[in-house]
Amino acid sequence: MTEPGERQAPSSFDAFHPPSRELLDDCVHCGFCLPTCPTYQLWGEEMDSPRGRIYLMDLAERGEIELQGAFTEHIDACLGCMACVTSCPSGVQYDRLLEATRPQIERAVPRSRGERLFRDGIFALFPHRRRLRAAAVFGVLYQKLRLSRVAERVLPPRLRAAQSLLPPVRLREAFAGLPRRVRPSGPARRRVALLSGCVQDVFFHEVNAATQRVLAAEGCEVLTPRDQGCCGALGLHAGREEHAVERARRTIETFERLPVDDIVVNVAGCGSSMKEYGTLLADDPEWAERARALSAKVRDVSEVLADLEPRAPRHPVEARVAYHDACHLRHAQGVWSQPRQVLRTIPGVEVVDLPDAELCCGSAGVYNLLQPEAAADLGRRKADNVRSVHPDLLVTANPGCLLQIARHLDTDDLPLQHPVQLLDRSIRGVP
Repeated sequence: MTEPGERQAPSSFDAFHPPSRELLDDCVHCGFCLPTCPTYQLWGEEMDSPRGRIYLMDLAERGEIELQGAFTEHIDACLGCMACVTSCPSGVQYDRLLEATRPQIERAVPRSRGERLFRDGIFALFPHRRRLRAAAVFGVLYQKLRLSRVAERVLPPRLRAAQSLLPPVRLREAFAGLPRRVRPSGPARRRVALLSGCVQDVFFHEVNAATQRVLAAEGCEVLTPRDQGCCGALGLHAGREEHAVERARRTIETFERLPVDDIVVNVAGCGSSMKEYGTLLADDPEWAERARALSAKVRDVSEVLADLEPRAPRHPVEARVAYHDACHLRHAQGVWSQPRQVLRTIPGVEVVDLPDAELCCGSAGVYNLLQPEAAADLGRRKADNVRSVHPDLLVTANPGCLLQIARHLDTDDLPLQHPVQLLDRSIRGVP
């Protein structure tokens, strides 16, 4: 560390939105974050804990460590689950620090050719619905030919992880469209717009359809613009700032012109990012106010439903339902009680929490593709915790979590659903 009076070396960060010295100094290194940090729990390594990573950021800001090498390895290993933000008694904004640090690495640290191609491949596919639909066609052939058994033997770890996370592909759903407007049942209580997403729209179309039906049944007029696309969440969480900014602007343009009370999101990571648009575009005089205005309207579907007195009759569902908190819902958005409140409006449902509920399942956006070994360890731990409560059904509000947990449960006996799907089944009386 630089002693008082000594001249500090130039910062290892560039001048474009580096981690704030003020935010770095908020951390008192108390250690309350350690029990909730997934990577610290896996490895017990101080530099793979939130306070350890903040110490590294502090050294880099002072110019005492380069961004290449160990610094990048430890930052890359972070899931960005934000459980440390929830557990910190000092209010350290680790989320802001991490989202300032990752773009610095992307700009300054040269990656190997294989690493660069793999990361570029992810972003060449996942934010694009048309490309995802083309991939879905190959996915159907892949699953029908049962090529996964061969892939497990010959593919490298990252590609093995990618193919094992492929959900059951149904082409009818992958190419299905959503109605642009769904009228409410009975008098209108609210008018809302729905983010249909990219991966969600192609591989989890039924979650979007169930969201429309439930909101309409509870008295909401639902608008779903057809020209929407990726919200930028994957790019924001991975440090691809230009990608995130471009997608954020497109999303703002799409939704700001709609006369709605709320913009409803049913994916935890997308909702978290859209609520941060005001911060992401704060320095842009053309977009800052528009971003803040849009972010103020963004709400998770469980927040909207929890605020509405139930109108639609519920049919009983006699089931022990395990609820898994998606990290970007519980920790990043602070939405914890509302999903449970909504589930408990279903007669017969017993909602049970999981042990170590604050620990991430290992999905974390594209983390389970980039860091497959660590993600697999966390996935197995989460699957063991699910089994320990002996549920009839597992629900969680994020598609990545559904895929990650399904992979490691490795059973067809336990259904996994989005909470809104269970509510939709109750309202419609579908077994």
